[in-house]
Amino acid sequence: MTTKQRTQQLALWTLVWLITQAIAAFGPNLLWQNNSLLSIAAIAVTLAAGWGMVRANINHLLSLDEMQQRIQLEAMGLTLGLTVIFGLAYSLLDITNVISVDAEISSLVIFMSLCYLVNLLVAQRRYA
Repeated sequence: MTTKQRTQQLALWTLVWLITQAIAAFGPNLLWQNNSLLSIAAIAVTLAAGWGMVRANINHLLSLDEMQQRIQLEAMGLTLGLTVIFGLAYSLLDITNVISVDAEISSLVIFMSLCYLVNLLVAQRRYA
């Protein structure tokens, strides 16, 4: 498969995962009135779709040339490190009651996404 096809495959798997995530999150209240068995099934489907997305991402990375792989590796590595450091500090702020709000995973996902975007842009500029 070409890089373009791998990119399209990754986009499709990401969309499928996003839809299954929304169904698992909103289904208990909107579709099946808190039926635990259906919630577990929806979460299992989300996990399977997530695994498909991970595999599609790996295939996409393998289809890139060496320079693009290096850029992705640097961006992902720095993002992982910053997310762990920020996430643990954020959790400690919550546990020690320094902040008045609960540490939510959504904040960490937003932080991680923004870090990856910035790190990717910086790495692309550096190697351009």
